[in-house]
Amino acid sequence: MHVLVTADSLSGSWTYTRELVTGLVTRGVRVTLVSFGEIPLPEQTGWMDHLHGLDYRPTAFHLEWMQEAEEDLPESSEFLAALVRELRPDVLHLNQFCYGNLPVDVPRVVMAHGDLITWTQAVHNHIPRFERSLTWYRSTVLAGLAGADAVVAPSVWMLDRISACYGRPQRGEVIYPGRNPIFFDPYVNKDDCVLAVGRMVDASKQVYLLTQQPYSVPVCIVGAEHTVSVPRIPIRADVKVATDQTSVAIRGPQTEAQLRALYSRASIYAATARYEPLGMAALEAAFSRCAIVANDIPSFREIWGDAALYFRTNDAASLAENVQMLNADRPMRRAYAELAYSRARERFTTKRMIDDCLQLYRSLSSVRVEAA
Repeated sequence: MHVLVTADSLSGSWTYTRELVTGLVTRGVRVTLVSFGEIPLPEQTGWMDHLHGLDYRPTAFHLEWMQEAEEDLPESSEFLAALVRELRPDVLHLNQFCYGNLPVDVPRVVMAHGDLITWTQAVHNHIPRFERSLTWYRSTVLAGLAGADAVVAPSVWMLDRISACYGRPQRGEVIYPGRNPIFFDPYVNKDDCVLAVGRMVDASKQVYLLTQQPYSVPVCIVGAEHTVSVPRIPIRADVKVATDQTSVAIRGPQTEAQLRALYSRASIYAATARYEPLGMAALEAAFSRCAIVANDIPSFREIWGDAALYFRTNDAASLAENVQMLNADRPMRRAYAELAYSRARERFTTKRMIDDCLQLYRSLSSVRVEAA
């Protein structure tokens, strides 16, 4: 089987792409990967070096949520359609909505990681005003969803939100994202500390909730979603705010080894987001055997069930209370850590994700064969 995958090189979904592509290639699937947004740096693509069967085509075409996307879309669509006609893959796995109606006779899977309209509703609690650029965006997403043979969402909640905003797709599937447990270390002795991942200015991640209340336990916020390569010269990008009542360290981009160490040492992971379709950071924390304190939103409830401790929705005081309770009660903290770890191992591995994807691809291919 040959699958052509499109990817966003600028967002947290790059981690999802890495897991998807690596998982497919290791199953013997031939993969062509086309990235949009910016040409990735070498440290972003190092994981591809030993993947035999991967053909990577980086591009700098603007992504559909960018202001310049309207001018780029005809050219990027023509480029992608020509590539599909040349390579003749069996399935397209599209991580952008805008290519769902690409004029090619190949089954098209559109992955709904998130979008501007559902983001605005979740973050600002209102439907966005449809100015010209957003009107173009919405019509582009509608056309892509209508053209897709299957629309895949990372949760039932996300599929429902896409359906509510754009109409229910002709075939909607939920395939939960996965991570490979070998990247994480769940066996290190834990420190009494809290970890969160997200930029301070990102209203959807709202990690700033951790700075609004005093904590008797150290708090570390990694203020970047992308990992970086090991720098030739050490760079300090950390800020530490300490008072008699609390200590918050805000760190810049981390290497994979640094981030793995932070996950492995942290006893508590704070999943503070108010909009989190993919939730990869919390999954990485669970594979590192962190206890998860999560914002009480539908997507976290769906993913983590009773394996997380929830704080009142978007409430900094409730977050602090739950963190302090877990920190004071070590048996309870260890129990939640074990619940999160077990749930991740049972439900959210790369193997399970690839199994589901391959089943979907085969079903779409067989439908095309029968129709022919």
